[in-house]
Amino acid sequence: MKWKILIVVVFVISAAVGYKFYNEKVIDDTTETYETAEVMRTDLTKTVSATGTIQPRDSVEVSGKVTARIQDILVEENDHVTEGQVVAILDGKDFQAKLDQANFTLTNARQKLERTERLYNIGAKSLEELQDAQYEYDRAKSAVDLAEDDVNQTVITAPMDGVVVGEPKTPGTMAVQGSNNPTVIMRIADLSEKLVKAKVDETDIGSVKIGEHATFTVDAYPDKTFRAQVTKISQTDTANSWDTSSSTTSSSSSNAVIYYYVTFSAPDEENLLLPAMTARLDIVVGQVRDALCVPISALKTDGQGSYVEKITKDAQGKDIAEKIYITVGLYGEEFVEVTGGNLNPGDNVSTTYKVAEKKTTKSSSMPMGGPPPRM
Repeated sequence: MKWKILIVVVFVISAAVGYKFYNEKVIDDTTETYETAEVMRTDLTKTVSATGTIQPRDSVEVSGKVTARIQDILVEENDHVTEGQVVAILDGKDFQAKLDQANFTLTNARQKLERTERLYNIGAKSLEELQDAQYEYDRAKSAVDLAEDDVNQTVITAPMDGVVVGEPKTPGTMAVQGSNNPTVIMRIADLSEKLVKAKVDETDIGSVKIGEHATFTVDAYPDKTFRAQVTKISQTDTANSWDTSSSTTSSSSSNAVIYYYVTFSAPDEENLLLPAMTARLDIVVGQVRDALCVPISALKTDGQGSYVEKITKDAQGKDIAEKIYITVGLYGEEFVEVTGGNLNPGDNVSTTYKVAEKKTTKSSSMPMGGPPPRM
């Protein structure tokens, strides 16, 4: 009888223990895993990106100084011209007629002046009459000079050496002179050297300096890299948004991104670059040779400054993280220069850091002995 009671007691105890593990199994598993990168020495370059437009070194719009129809165009698109070369002729019949009339008036004024001088010398004319004759002659002479200039202006010459860019106006077109909207007969550009005029964001403009070098590509030659150098940095933004006297300018640019024009010289020995091409530039604003570098992803900060987590192994091969405070220099696209701190080439630093939380899971296995007996 006693042995039966003993068996029942053992069964109840084992069932209770099994039931406890059946209800809940606690797994306390706290681990640290690291992804690492190696500290290395490499050449580090910082660049600023910008987009610009190819422009000729110099260009000029050729217009007439008198209003007349174009009689003849003596050059074509892409022709090379030299300064002073005749490139177009305007219809000058009306101006020639005015010159002839002015010369006739001048002849009469000269004859009148000569007669008045002779009569004045013998006392037959007064000084006032002589002065009037002289005035009429001078006015007629000025009219002739003006008419001659108008006739000369019907012959259009190139104001500079260069290339005719774009199609000139066709003969028969009315060429209107004026300071506001004159008719552009043709455009001549100096294509011996190209410029790139780019817009640089205000957050980057402080890094750009005169003389810095850049590389750029254009869509026409995606596999070719061109060189450029900063020659000018505009002192005002592209929209002149600082000028508060213009309500239109200030209101339109209040929420806009601020850009500044930066001009680059761009040698083009092969003459591949054409005006208006879009250039995508990388401006080199900083460069360090053989710099000690860590990935930017490894850099962390706290109240004491910048630091990295240096990863080493203990005797059991487990990762150990050591916080190393560093000073940094030049930032590149992926790496940052380390200028101070206890780091050496070959050290491993953490780029990610993850701590697994405690997990509580339900066991799906049935404990030995099944559920406790019903009492």
